[in-house]
Amino acid sequence: MKRIEEIYWLRFYGCLAVFGYHFLDRLNQHVDNVYVDLARIPTVLGTPTFICISIFLFSVRYGNEPPRGFLLKRLQYVMVPYVVYGLIYSITHYMSQRRQGEQIDFIPNLVEYLIYAGWHGYFLIIAMQFYAFYWLYARFDLERWLHPGPWLVIGTLTSVAYWGLTRHFDIEPPGYLLWIAPLGWIYLFFLAMLLVRHYPQLTPERLREVPWIARLARPSFLATYVAGIVIFTLYDQLEYSSKETWVVPLFILFTLFAMTRLRHVPATPLVKVVNQYSFGIYLAHPMFFAMVDAVQENLRFSLPLYALLLIVLGMAGSIGLNRIANRVPGGGMLFGKTLYVPGLRQTASGSVR
Repeated sequence: MKRIEEIYWLRFYGCLAVFGYHFLDRLNQHVDNVYVDLARIPTVLGTPTFICISIFLFSVRYGNEPPRGFLLKRLQYVMVPYVVYGLIYSITHYMSQRRQGEQIDFIPNLVEYLIYAGWHGYFLIIAMQFYAFYWLYARFDLERWLHPGPWLVIGTLTSVAYWGLTRHFDIEPPGYLLWIAPLGWIYLFFLAMLLVRHYPQLTPERLREVPWIARLARPSFLATYVAGIVIFTLYDQLEYSSKETWVVPLFILFTLFAMTRLRHVPATPLVKVVNQYSFGIYLAHPMFFAMVDAVQENLRFSLPLYALLLIVLGMAGSIGLNRIANRVPGGGMLFGKTLYVPGLRQTASGSVR
């Protein structure tokens, strides 16, 4: 498949956005001001970015003919790490709470993490649902009834309504069950399919052929919307996560802008390295954040040193763990496969294309 440079950039951004979101969440426990809130704005697009580009790449690569064993392979690559890391995080949380004298039962805590998806790996459950939906969409030619253009509008309204109504009625099922429901993310599927359909036209030379995308992709639209978000932030009127109504139009405008501006921008070596280890970084970085927090309890680092340790250990530790895991037979399957990136040396156990 031809290299799609803009996807490297988007995956790089998505990985750093997720990392940055959790970093700022840690930092927010020590400093709470409007500057931290403003820094949160670009980080809320991390999870939607990963979901959207996954669907986009599958559709570009396979079209309406996903290969035999597609879903089984996705289950292995996605759900095995979900279980492994879910066990790690649940056991770590159990031991931490017991050490602090909290009364917590092991089995309910395990159920919270693995069954109710009560950890940041909830993204994997969402992704798996849309991989299955893509398989159905392709195999049964559902585009005949679910054309991506009109259904992007319907999906956007559905997702906005879902997040808005669940917030309004304060619906809170166990764990992150509210977050993994596909209604909140359905717009991402149709946005990805729309980008695939019009991909040849998403260049400065041909963008005028799809005038409504050309209008929405204008930097002025994105800048105006972001300015509005900043104003609401200054007045302390927003919550910051990927599960907010205001994130849905922001992600659409951002993605259309990025896909039409990064087409011919080669990915740098740094961008490619982060891409290669993006899955491992996503899964493992909170574990290394927790290590810094554990040491922080006794040594009481200054805030700048604490922040630096979170960044360095979180990133280097995640990459190091992923490198080691992928050099052991079966390790990549358990702890997340590295991504195949042309031009970079691959780990011993191979990589996922």
